[in-house]
Amino acid sequence: MEQRFTRTKVLITVKTYPHPSVGYQELVCVGGITESGEWVRLYPIDYRYRPRHQQFEKYQWIEVGLSPGGEGNDKRKESRKPDLDSIRILGPPLSRKDNWRERREIIDQLPHHTLDELKELYHKERVSLGIVRPKRVLDLEIAPADPHWKPEWERLFSQLTLFGPPQKPLRKLPYTFHYVFECEDSRKPHRAMIEDWELDALFLKESDRLGSDEAAAGSVKAKFLNEMCRGDKDTRFFMGTRFPYNTWLVIGVFWPPKMVGEQLDLVQTPPTQ
Repeated sequence: MEQRFTRTKVLITVKTYPHPSVGYQELVCVGGITESGEWVRLYPIDYRYRPRHQQFEKYQWIEVGLSPGGEGNDKRKESRKPDLDSIRILGPPLSRKDNWRERREIIDQLPHHTLDELKELYHKERVSLGIVRPKRVLDLEIAPADPHWKPEWERLFSQLTLFGPPQKPLRKLPYTFHYVFECEDSRKPHRAMIEDWELDALFLKESDRLGSDEAAAGSVKAKFLNEMCRGDKDTRFFMGTRFPYNTWLVIGVFWPPKMVGEQLDLVQTPPTQ
């Protein structure tokens, strides 16, 4: 059956770190907002293997053909399979000037929820993308992770090196990062893993610069906790579910300056026991 695609304009807001793939060498999950203000998930996208003129950045408008539903058994409300060859970048990324005015004009108009509200929407309507404005960010936890890809993906790299196009380096991070935060209706703090390419790219850059993974992890924490969530920032989390589970992840952070009159109390360290 022939796949139907509808040309759609999408403002890209999130990209996850690549993972190996049998059919595409590697894949990235991308999220964005249509002209009509609806969330869409674009997957699969072999982002780093796209021609340069199709490698869009965050907060860039693109035009792309999208299918009515997701890949395979993905029945989440926002999931769409993109026609990769149809991707067309429409202009430069929206500016961060004037207190992020261009970006806020779009993001501020979208519904904002608590994490518990998003979980309820998932069960009712299969809503799997949304914005959370945390009441308090308590911590960014860092935990050791296996620094190696799982064996089947390691074998895949070897096969691609032998038979496929040149394989681009793809390092697996030796840590996981989780935000710990509260919403207005929280009965206890939430803990959500971060799968934002921006975090992973920062870690790799800092690891090269500092010559230490441990130091790089500390640099990431300083950026994502003390800068992006500090008191003078109007921090929101772009959140989405991991398929095929309904686990909610932080897949991007929106952190414009707070406007005059807004409270400056977002990051709060838990009291010592």
